[in-house]
Formats: sequence, C-alpha cells, structure tokens
Amino acid sequence: MPDLVITNARLPRSEHLVSVAIEGGKIATPPAAGAAQPANVIDARGGLLTPALVEPHIHLDAVLTVGQPRHNLSGSLFEGIAIWGERVKDLTVDDVKRRVAQVLRWQVANGVLFVRSHVDVCDPKLTALRALLEVREEFADQITLQLVAFPQQGIQSFPDGEALMRRAVEMGADVVGGIPHFELTREYGEQSVKFAVALAHEFNKLVDIHCDETDDEHSRFLEVLAAETIRLNMQGRVTASHTTAMHSYNNAYAGRLIVNVARAGLHMVTNPLDNAVLQGRFDHYPIRRGHTRVKELLAAGVNVCLGHDSVMDPWYPLGKADPLQAAFTLAHYGQMSGFEEIRTLIDMITVNGARALGLRDYGLEPGCRADLVLFDAPSESDAIRLMAPRRLVIRAGKVVARTEPATSVVTWKGREEPVDFMPKRPS
Repeated sequence: MPDLVITNARLPRSEHLVSVAIEGGKIATPPAAGAAQPANVIDARGGLLTPALVEPHIHLDAVLTVGQPRHNLSGSLFEGIAIWGERVKDLTVDDVKRRVAQVLRWQVANGVLFVRSHVDVCDPKLTALRALLEVREEFADQITLQLVAFPQQGIQSFPDGEALMRRAVEMGADVVGGIPHFELTREYGEQSVKFAVALAHEFNKLVDIHCDETDDEHSRFLEVLAAETIRLNMQGRVTASHTTAMHSYNNAYAGRLIVNVARAGLHMVTNPLDNAVLQGRFDHYPIRRGHTRVKELLAAGVNVCLGHDSVMDPWYPLGKADPLQAAFTLAHYGQMSGFEEIRTLIDMITVNGARALGLRDYGLEPGCRADLVLFDAPSESDAIRLMAPRRLVIRAGKVVARTEPATSVVTWKGREEPVDFMPKRPS
C-alpha cells in the first residue's frame, strides 16, 4: 500500500491526467483501478506535477546584500564586482548563514530542492565558504547544496589564488570554479581555466566556470574549457556558465565552437535575469541582448539549463529565488515562445539542471526519489504565464512546503465574480 497517492495530475509533455504513488520516499506504481487506496490521497485537480526544481547557478553568499555598503548606481557588472569587493570585507559566518537561511526557505517554497551555489573564495579566511559548508550540513534534510569554489577576483590575478582554490577544495567544495575573462590578461585567463580543470581532475570534482560573461567578442575562453575537458577526459563533468560573449561571435566561429562544446559534453547555464540587465552596457543602439546562443546549443544536443544567479545583491537588486522568473524572462529575451520551446523552459529548470548537477534517482519514473512540485496551473505554458504558485513541494515523499493560491474577485456589473486568469473553454 503506497504512503501517498497524488491523483488527477498532469505530467510534463502530457495531456492526460494520471496518478502518482509514493512509497518509502520513492515513486511507486499506483494502485490498480478498484484496488484499495491509501488514507493519504491528494487531488492535483489537473495541476502540473514535475520533479523538484533545480537551481544550477546562484551566489548564496551574496544574497540580500543589495545596497550594502552602497547601491550599484550604474547597474553594471563591474560596479557590482567592486561593491562586492567592499562588502566581502565585513563578512562573518553568522552574517552569511542568516541571509542564506532566509533565501533557502524562499527556494523550498518555490519548489527548489537542489541548488548549486558559487561561493567567493578570494578571502584568506574563506569566511563565506566556511559558512556555506555549515549551512550545507544543517539544512541537508530540507535542501541539497553543491558548493563551487568561485574566485570572484580571479585565480592568477589574486594573491595566492591557486592556494586558496586548493584549500577550498580540501575543505569540502564540491565543484571547482573560475572567471577567466576577469583575469588581468588573456594568458592569465587561459592559465586559470587549465588550473581549474586540472584541480578538479586531481580531486575527482566537478567544474563550473563563469566563462566569457562579457560582450567582448574577443573573449574566447570557452574553447579552452572545451579543449581541456576533452584532453583530461572530463566529458559530462564540466559546466560553462553565462558564455554571453557567444552572442557577439561571428556565426562561423560560433558554429565551430558549438560543435566542440557538444563534443566535450559540456553543460551550459544561462542566467537571463542578471544578463538581461548586465549585458549590452557598452552599446548605444541597437543594444544586444547579450546572452548565450540557447537555441543553437539545444539544437546541437547540448544540455542547457537556467539559473537565477543573484537575489537582491550588488549585481541584481530584484528576485525572490524563483526559477519561473528566469524561465519567463528567457521566453521573451531568448524568443522561446514556441509551443515546444515553452515546454523546454520547464526542462531547463528541472531535468536539464539535474543532469548538470549529476543528480541520481531524479525524475518521475518508479524508483526515483519522490522530490516533486505541484503547480497551481494545468500546463507548462500556464505555469510560466501565471508564475503559478507551487501548491505542494514534496521531498523524499514528505510535504515540505505548501502554498494556498490567492483568490481574486472583481465587482462586475454590480455583483462579485471570482477571476482565475484561465481562458474559458468553448461549451
């Protein structure tokens, strides 16, 4: 007998209503028609049921620091980095843990149960990393964290950068990061990529590089990352984040690069919320969108996922840690408004992100861990259109968050009528 059955649920890329059973924290085969039902039955009422949402790219150490010690008046990437360089001097373990704990609650309420967070390690005390390592253990029952050793000021360009990266990995960072386009020279950038991939290879870690996050068409470190991945046989274990310079490459070069990205088995993360406001800052008109070539990468079979990146920090003053906001933005910003493209947006915040993080037992098949999200919307398109509340969030078979959707009422021709923002079907 299952512990829980969710009835009348609509799964991604399906038009039919199904039942999903949960037993022992895993997805099980639903009881046959007419068989005895468990006491715990939830009616999904036609709502979309997906695996738990995955956040593949966020900077938890910086969340909720907007305006500290000053606001980013230009809104630019480089002023944001400068402001963070000032704020990081005041970091304490308690400060980081307090802010992160609040945002983790937001993420769980939004259905995010798996998170990869970049953590700034350009600090001899590694304060942020020590805090996030504690958070990773303290909240392990609620949310799964992967931590990236991220050198915000560069590896070669920061004093003892390589030693700090090695210490971060030895302390327990899951992933090795980098930021080659911010290094002082092109040569330093190449060295930083090679060092990061070699360090990950040595310690059997994953790699996630902030790569070519610039409008400069001469920033071409992604090709170095692909080459090093192939050379060290790290296919499937390496992620390139942002790669916004790809928007500015000539088509001949971009086409060749995408072939090599696919050959290297790189995962790609695009972050449309931050890059929608950070890129194109040097343009007058026309102003480039400045994000990576999502459609071309997907067409080449590359795994592309969606990140939120920032939540109320020096780079992005908005956000509530909801991947649907990123998906909604990319639908417009990346012109992904076709029927199948909108469905793909949901893949990009679920299964594609899970693939990048290397998650096991993830999905909707029997035997997978029962980490699920029930949307107050019947389809992928409606979930994104409405920024639909997550009615239920389930982790290992147990409800960990619930939202009661608000009811809207209008006074129409002298009487009150409820409004649900769903089109009426012809009778």
